[in-house]
Amino acid sequence: MIDSSRISERLQQSQQYINKFNSAVAGRLIRVVGLTLEAVGVKAHVGSQCIVETSQGELIAEVVGFAGDKTYLMPEQSLRGVLPGARVLPLSSRAQLPLSMELLGRVIDGVGNPLDGKGPVAKDETYLPSIDPLNPLARRAISEPLDVGVRSINGFITVGQGQRMGLFAGSGVGKSVLLGMMTRGTNADVIVVGLVGERGREVKEFIEEILGEEGRARSVVVAAPADCSPLMRLKGCESAVQISEYFRDQGLNVLLLLDSLTRYAQAQREIALAVGEPPATKGYPPSVFSKLPQLVERAGNGGEGQGSITAFYTVLTEGDDLQDPIADAARAILDGHIVLSRELADSGHYPAIDVEASISRVMPMVTSPEHQDLARGLKQIYSLYQQNKDLIAIGAYTKGNDPRIDNAINMLPVINFYLQQKMTDVIPYDQSLAQLNEIIGAAQAQNQAPQQAPQQ
Repeated sequence: MIDSSRISERLQQSQQYINKFNSAVAGRLIRVVGLTLEAVGVKAHVGSQCIVETSQGELIAEVVGFAGDKTYLMPEQSLRGVLPGARVLPLSSRAQLPLSMELLGRVIDGVGNPLDGKGPVAKDETYLPSIDPLNPLARRAISEPLDVGVRSINGFITVGQGQRMGLFAGSGVGKSVLLGMMTRGTNADVIVVGLVGERGREVKEFIEEILGEEGRARSVVVAAPADCSPLMRLKGCESAVQISEYFRDQGLNVLLLLDSLTRYAQAQREIALAVGEPPATKGYPPSVFSKLPQLVERAGNGGEGQGSITAFYTVLTEGDDLQDPIADAARAILDGHIVLSRELADSGHYPAIDVEASISRVMPMVTSPEHQDLARGLKQIYSLYQQNKDLIAIGAYTKGNDPRIDNAINMLPVINFYLQQKMTDVIPYDQSLAQLNEIIGAAQAQNQAPQQAPQQ
């Protein structure tokens, strides 16, 4: 006897499989160069996904360009089992990132697949992400400070809700630790962390040791380590931003930590050069400098009824060169920058924030005039010492020649204490401001405050 229910079930499964593809435009693979796949007979728009049949199963690739009858694809995974003439089947619809409140506490890859072994993430079927950029006139103005739990940032480089900051640092100066400090100390509702293009070892280390259980409970981690394909690294950054947009649209205040913007630019460079785009500035094609602002501008305050995305983008300054093309482009499109100094890190000064080279462009809009005066006064004392530290170190300066320098020498230990903080300490915004007030008050009590601001 024929089981009609089983036949119906098999037919439904077959129909679902067929519906995944547009069989009229299937093609075949003719060439593989590096990580670029070349196919003919494929009619799919740029950005759509295709399945490449290999000897080890199916490989998902994305259309990244075309020339004549050739279509260029970039795989999401590593190339294994790819054969000449392999079938290339365009998907009728691309996989959507699973956006829902269930993302909290999860670790996913660049396309939403779980990495923590807790099963797939449910999708919020009622949410329809917008594909259009937010109207700049519809955004709320930045008017409130965001507490990040780091005293030197709260006091000297105050960050506003909806601000976009760059964290400029070379390798090994503590940028990942500083990001972890902010995840534990911030008063944001949700934290989205993008670990893109870094060492795979750092992913688990960041989650377990730096983020911790308390920080992980309200965080989403998107991981695309250095051994992932350029397309996966590119999607890792974009997925982290899209997840932040989802939580912002739910009315929540989001802290986005993207490590790093440089790896995003390098991934786009690899893809662009692979499809034949000519290099421009130091090997970076023009598309890199057009995609950077497209990614960064998605962060910020939402409209009425929406929350905010306060973003920190780390920028790797190779060789501590702040004039690197990506660093220079990022500095121009961000709302401020925090520079980590290798000299301070080598001396055991953590977090190694160079307060002289760092600035928050929205600090005047989110702090009181009194706070700004306190920060400016202490910064002037610190800068005065830095300008004369070589003379002081070699003994060329004699105490009593300049009362301002004498005051700077006396105040330096207190200032350094204020700027340093243990990795596990969380110092709220109000406490940071109160301690700043105490320090500058002590300097003014001695009637030795500087009379003229040094050149910044």
